[in-house]
Amino acid sequence: MSLNHTTDDILLREDRDGAVYLTLNRPDKFNTLSEAMLDVLQRELDAIAADPAVRCVVIGANGRGFCAGHDLKEMRANPDKAYYQALFRRCSRVMQSIVEMPVPVIAKVQGMATAAGCQLVASCDLAIAGQSASFAVSGINVGLFCSTPAVALSRSISPKRAFDMLVSGNFIDADTALEWGLLSAVTDDDDLDAAVADKVELILSKSPAAVRFGKSMFHPQRQMALADAYDFAGNVMAENMMSPDAGEGIDAFLGKRRPVWEQPGNA
Repeated sequence: MSLNHTTDDILLREDRDGAVYLTLNRPDKFNTLSEAMLDVLQRELDAIAADPAVRCVVIGANGRGFCAGHDLKEMRANPDKAYYQALFRRCSRVMQSIVEMPVPVIAKVQGMATAAGCQLVASCDLAIAGQSASFAVSGINVGLFCSTPAVALSRSISPKRAFDMLVSGNFIDADTALEWGLLSAVTDDDDLDAAVADKVELILSKSPAAVRFGKSMFHPQRQMALADAYDFAGNVMAENMMSPDAGEGIDAFLGKRRPVWEQPGNA
């Protein structure tokens, strides 16, 4: 089943068989993260996180570019430190909501992703890009070090490579982004939709419960000391083992049959 609706004219949403597709829709502005865009993104992310029927999220964009970061004209129109602090907190909350989302979030990237747009890609669990995509944290070129994008970027690629991008403002192409770990896959531009659809289909074929257990474990353990990470992961895995899907999956494997997963219901 597919359901299309507009959350706002700047953000489109489509619900399709357990997957939610969010599409940034300011193509004439390269989908900049204006105050309005951040607000509607946050609203949708909060609603998605609370819906147990959702199993995967895709964040894409219309137009020639994925996202050019913050709306610089809007920022210059409000030259106030308190305004900037609130704006960056707002953006950081959106990024953290993606990381904390109980299901996988996939970035579907075409064209350029710069500054907070690159941060958006780095914040997603998976990122698939077309061959012509390019990435930069180029605030340094206008006298602004991309400090908040640095948080997500430095957790996706090595610190030295991240700092090089941050201090140079240089772009990297899709193949380099894949090699460095910012992307999980690169495909021909014409095959981008199909590649994302294949990844969504693969995720939807897995146990919904196991995927949620995995998402709840993966990011927190990365911030822990090794022993603490193993304790935490062991507890999550034990809880996962007690789920009906784990019993069904193991029984199906032993019985050489396809498992039938428990489907999540509506809240």
